[in-house]
Amino acid sequence: MRYRPLAKKRRLPLKLAILALVGGLLAVSAFNLPVVQYQLGWRISELRARVKYAFSPPGEAVFTPDPTLAAMVDATLAALASPTAPPAATSVPTDNPGPASTPTPVQTDIPSSVLLSGIRHEYQQWNNCGPATLAMALSFWGWSGDQRPVADFTKPNPRDKNVMPYELADFVRERANLEVLVRVGGDLPLLKSLIAAGYPVMIEKGLEVPGLEGWMGHYEVLAGYDDATAYFNAYDSYEGDFTDGKTLPVAYQTIETYWRHFNHTYLVIFPEERRAEVQTLLGPDLDETANYQRAAQRASDEVFSTAGRDQFFAWFNRGTNLMRLLDYSGAAAAYDQAFQLYAALDADERPWRVMWYQTGPYFAYYYTGRYGDVISLATQTLDNMSEPVLEESYYWRGLAREALGDVSGAIEDFRTSAQLHPGFAPALAQLERLGVAP
Repeated sequence: MRYRPLAKKRRLPLKLAILALVGGLLAVSAFNLPVVQYQLGWRISELRARVKYAFSPPGEAVFTPDPTLAAMVDATLAALASPTAPPAATSVPTDNPGPASTPTPVQTDIPSSVLLSGIRHEYQQWNNCGPATLAMALSFWGWSGDQRPVADFTKPNPRDKNVMPYELADFVRERANLEVLVRVGGDLPLLKSLIAAGYPVMIEKGLEVPGLEGWMGHYEVLAGYDDATAYFNAYDSYEGDFTDGKTLPVAYQTIETYWRHFNHTYLVIFPEERRAEVQTLLGPDLDETANYQRAAQRASDEVFSTAGRDQFFAWFNRGTNLMRLLDYSGAAAAYDQAFQLYAALDADERPWRVMWYQTGPYFAYYYTGRYGDVISLATQTLDNMSEPVLEESYYWRGLAREALGDVSGAIEDFRTSAQLHPGFAPALAQLERLGVAP
């Protein structure tokens, strides 16, 4: 009889353990709900990032391309023109090289200042710069939604750090019943020409905010300009006072500097019945091949007109444009030079998030057989994150691992990619090809 009370005491901790386990599982499930992620996820993510970056400053990590290829890279760079004659994109295969050096025609009679009205401002939720900015751009054309359906479509995982321009364009066409063109190599006259014609322009650019951990990518809607002050009127999802119809003033030079960080990428949204007008405004940049040729030439020019971090971005942009033109060897050489310049920058100046937003180096290194560099770059990119949630990096690392015979490692990466971005078609296609379940 003495042991009966003892048995009851032993059952109590077991019940508590079961309740704690169930409670923990419910807490994890609740935390993964989008509404909870939006409200609390960013706080936990920020805390995690601060702790990790305190011990492992992300700006100190440097990717070094395979040194065995250094001689080949140097030979390629030596073939480019000297600083007195900037390198042209002559190595790019083309049947019509003319547009590469033809300036984009812009309206010469545009007013000295314009401010478009009708844009509904919206501050971004956690990791929602792209969706919030696109919602603002769409509101000009009468779209009544907000950032939430855009985020659900473009980034089903709320923890996703970035939305690519093509993902935003897919939403415009499939869900907003509007048309959109995504181009690179834009310049200030083109921006003003489009705005003057009644088209707000969404641009992808760099952003630096005091108190945050360094450089990051950002989107912004430009809806006006004033030549007298040399400022654009912007709608920004992160900063600015937008009460009483105010816009964020951004200097022409600031736009030029930070827009370079993303190859001067821009999105123009329009209804189908105005397609002809937009095509006329874009001129030769309407053709994507000609657009990348011109952008490659511009990046080549900027290699010799810039220094420091701006020169890093110029080389990076050259690589991206050559990659889009399928000149993978030229692109790889340009990226190699960019990463060498990156290593020479001060740690606090390095744009260490750059691979969160752009995947060009993966294409260039993979299609030149440099699988080790793909794996090294992807691994460093993921290890340098407080939350390794980039589906693109896992995907490309999976491809490179398979190319080197590591099929099990490739499957693991493809599965992680598909889990991080539910419905991510490239990863799902690879898993299907390999005959395994996601």
